[in-house]
Amino acid sequence: MTNETKVALVTGASSGIGAAIARELGRAGYAVMAAGRSEARTRALADELAHAGATAEPWVGDLADRALCANVIAATAERFGRLDVLVNNAGIYHVASAEETTDAMWDDTLAVNLSAVFFLCRAALPLLRQSGGGAIVNIASDWGLVGGRKAAAYCASKGAVVIMTKSLALDHAHENIRVNAVCPGPVDTPMLADEAHLQGRDAAAVRAEIAATTALGRVARPEEVAALVAYLASDRAGFITGAAVSIDGGSTAG
Repeated sequence: MTNETKVALVTGASSGIGAAIARELGRAGYAVMAAGRSEARTRALADELAHAGATAEPWVGDLADRALCANVIAATAERFGRLDVLVNNAGIYHVASAEETTDAMWDDTLAVNLSAVFFLCRAALPLLRQSGGGAIVNIASDWGLVGGRKAAAYCASKGAVVIMTKSLALDHAHENIRVNAVCPGPVDTPMLADEAHLQGRDAAAVRAEIAATTALGRVARPEEVAALVAYLASDRAGFITGAAVSIDGGSTAG
């Protein structure tokens, strides 16, 4: 790692979209702080990135604990001395209508999907400022733009992330800190398979059913979402801030 190497922190990096983002940014030359809840998977990802020639460091913890949000930012500063990109990807999803949503489901969903995003952004802003600016990319959802069935808490959290993203973008544009949200539709990740399992259904059947709801007739690959995130984090997207960019196969087009 040289003094010119940019540093990216990716949360929820132990699997799915987060792992794909960490790989994409590593290939793009970033040093990556990979944060995840699973110690085994997070360390395995960091080792994979290192073997591929990237500089990577694992961080393990549950960002539902707001104190750990400041902790991972501090750990990034201590390890790398700077921060240029923050990708808030960690998220959870409970399949439940409002009446089926328990207090614990509501609290857990908002703690991870919304509050952690806020606390991480707040803690990261001074480091981004010290780097002369940078980018925050928040992973929201197409269900942060339109409603979804059996997802009251999830939709509330992701919709709030979209609006918070726009507010942060306005507050920090003068500091050359860009803030955008990516709004994926259905993506072929372990979360999709877990959803099928919770319904007692075959994952392939659920995947096909969900794919039929998109104009393109398929679900996204994690690597497609990662490519969009890497673009928004890069200088090539230097005039994009406050955007909520859909990557949903046309599911919210009409």
